[in-house]
Amino acid sequence: MAIVLVVDDEMGIRELLSEILADEGHTVRLAENARAAREWRARERPDLVLLDIWMPDTDGISLLKEWAAGGQLTMPVLMMSGHASIETAVEATRIGAMDFLEKPIALQRLLGAVKRALTAPERRSNSPLPVVELGRSLLLADLRRRLNQLASLKAWVCLRGEEGLLPELHARALVPQGMPFVNLTAALAELTDESLRRAQGGAVFIDDLTALSRAQWRGVAFACSRADRVNVRVISFSREDPARLDSGGLDAASLKRLTELIVPLPALREHAEDIPELAVAMLGRLVESSAVQPRRFDTAALNTLRQYDYPRNLEQLEQVIRSAAMASTAEEISAAAVAAILDQMHDAAPRTIVDFEQPLREARDQFERAYFEHWLRREQGSIARVSERSGIERTHLYRKLRQLGIHAGRREDEPGE
Repeated sequence: MAIVLVVDDEMGIRELLSEILADEGHTVRLAENARAAREWRARERPDLVLLDIWMPDTDGISLLKEWAAGGQLTMPVLMMSGHASIETAVEATRIGAMDFLEKPIALQRLLGAVKRALTAPERRSNSPLPVVELGRSLLLADLRRRLNQLASLKAWVCLRGEEGLLPELHARALVPQGMPFVNLTAALAELTDESLRRAQGGAVFIDDLTALSRAQWRGVAFACSRADRVNVRVISFSREDPARLDSGGLDAASLKRLTELIVPLPALREHAEDIPELAVAMLGRLVESSAVQPRRFDTAALNTLRQYDYPRNLEQLEQVIRSAAMASTAEEISAAAVAAILDQMHDAAPRTIVDFEQPLREARDQFERAYFEHWLRREQGSIARVSERSGIERTHLYRKLRQLGIHAGRREDEPGE
């Protein structure tokens, strides 16, 4: 049977629950407070946790957040309380708790909740990293409040920010726990009603509006026209001002609704004080999933991570952490090991080098070639967006790229197609 961890500061309740669960054939572990539960979870992985909300050292909600942030919420959790509010119960399920049991707990209610939790097909090991719940900066707290407010609404939302912000993880914060969430981006070019119905009652996500082909924009139009009919909320992300989007023929009313409510996402460098907590959580997920051996950052390593600029934001931070964890031969990752990874990334960054000894025309061609290659990489080959970025009319841009010997980009963006 299952290994069940019971966390409660009342001895009588711990013993009662232990007897009931043991009679059902489960192996029961007991913890009298959050500290004991934290230490036990660090050593083993239970199949289920029964967690009291009100405890003297650290409350159950805070411990649940800590496990979620550290990648340790890989088991179903049932919250327990004798005097919690509805808001507390909702917050617990939003963070990742599977159910809420009100004390005194009726026997059949307890056994039913335990059975459902242990037989649920979805386990927390595959749940996305709750980036919005991490960090203590005022900037992130403000974003968290705004997303929480919008989570209870049906309004469509367009997230806006730089590349590498992992916008899907932010979009998931807009969907209540247990509601369906489907990323449509890969299926947009051949979108069907069946794909939309999979998200009925929940939300679909489209990432990134600035990188969509014309065929994908047709999929967006399809989703917009049928979303209300199947009770689906549309959440999207854009790296550009939505007002400047080349929307591939999407009608004005749909585009307005798609982008009417815009939520800006902060760049990682704007809340660098949150990087250590994010780094610990990301590393914890890697260890928990067995992607790397058990590792931890020393304090100096976390400070080194915090001082880097991260042009590609969370995506780059995740890459640095994975590389450092896999390259480290010791359990503790040092500042020197982190610095070595960051130096490699810096050295690998493309540089625009112009030979000033050559004639002006050749030097200009060399610079222009590097310039347009840079923007073609950034915009994933989209001629329309490179034209907008460079301020050069599209037909003239094609001519310039051919002159420089640069491949002209995606066919979907060519005039007349």
